[in-house]
Amino acid sequence: MALNTDRRIMTRGAAEAAQVDVGLRQYMLRVYNLMASGLLLSGIVALVIDNVPAVTSLFYASDPATGAVVGLSTLGYIGLFSPLVVLFGAMFMIRSASPAMVQGLYWLFVALQGIGLSLLLKIYTDASVVRVFFITAASFAALSLYGYTTKRDLSGMASFLIMGVFGILIAAVVNMFLGSSLLQFMISGAGVLVFAGLTAYDTQRIKEEYYAVEGDSALMSKTATWGALSLYINFINLLQFLLYFLGNRE
Repeated sequence: MALNTDRRIMTRGAAEAAQVDVGLRQYMLRVYNLMASGLLLSGIVALVIDNVPAVTSLFYASDPATGAVVGLSTLGYIGLFSPLVVLFGAMFMIRSASPAMVQGLYWLFVALQGIGLSLLLKIYTDASVVRVFFITAASFAALSLYGYTTKRDLSGMASFLIMGVFGILIAAVVNMFLGSSLLQFMISGAGVLVFAGLTAYDTQRIKEEYYAVEGDSALMSKTATWGALSLYINFINLLQFLLYFLGNRE
């Protein structure tokens, strides 16, 4: 009798574990699908801005004599910094916003991010952007897989990585005035390391969040969207910093 009871308990435990594994895989797939869809939308927006003259003229100023693009227009600068406004707004609204609103903010963010990505198509050759994109995708996949599978607790990295992000932002603002190639080299090197670490850390954090919100469909929707946004930002920053080292300029 006791043996049969133990077997039933073990069978029930195995079934519950399998159910959690299936649920976790579905949750992570949802996160990655959202992230990939966001990258696709950003890429489409960037391509439209870069290749459709009527749209290009809205976001870029050109030389009246030659017609060559000389820089961003006023609308272009507004569009360049608007994703930050959306991001900070989402951070303040995340707790009270509905799942639909959180997703709406996500799609707005990634669409606006396409304006900034169009700059990469102006600075670097199309071939090098495509090549570095696939290098970034392979690196991201390996880092995210490590974060998903490792038994090591990566939470200790969080404060260091966040400090690194702020340090990069401050250095980038300073270099806007200095224009130092050495400082830009250091910023890009630090950026690759910081966002590589964040990719692994965020993947582990997203995985752990699943266990915290499992069973609450509304909360799972919001955390999946927020997780996709975190991974999206990591990917885009890795791409930009790797382009500095590996991209060919126009």
